[in-house]
Amino acid sequence: MTSNSSLSSMRRLVEQLKLEASVERIKVSQAAAELQQFCLQNAGRDALLVGVPAGSNPFREPRSCTVV
Repeated sequence: MTSNSSLSSMRRLVEQLKLEASVERIKVSQAAAELQQFCLQNAGRDALLVGVPAGSNPFREPRSCTVV
């Protein structure tokens, strides 16, 4: 039983290694340049950079009614 489970785990490992070997790779410098370009292109829509408009912010403090 142990040899069967060992054999099947080795087959799964070989399949996983084949899958990982077939993944297309790019240089880190190219990936970093693409990431930087993407961030700069989308900076205007990033809520962490430009903030959320007060009217459409679902997390704003609720206003309380006061009777004068």
